[in-house]
Amino acid sequence: MEEQKRLYRSRTDRKIAGIAAGMAEYFNMDPTMMRIIWVLLAIITSGGAALLYILLIFIVPEGPLA
Repeated sequence: MEEQKRLYRSRTDRKIAGIAAGMAEYFNMDPTMMRIIWVLLAIITSGGAALLYILLIFIVPEGPLA
């Protein structure tokens, strides 16, 4: 049985809180591309994406230690 994918904040590849790196891992993307997407969304949405990022810091759990 295949293990279900879960979204976690990255513990190893953090620039701010690990949200972008965790999402990149979840979607099998490069973390730098995910960070660029977040910045562009923050600019386009006049800070709406930045607010979402802050909310995700509190909602998305940190990844497992091992």
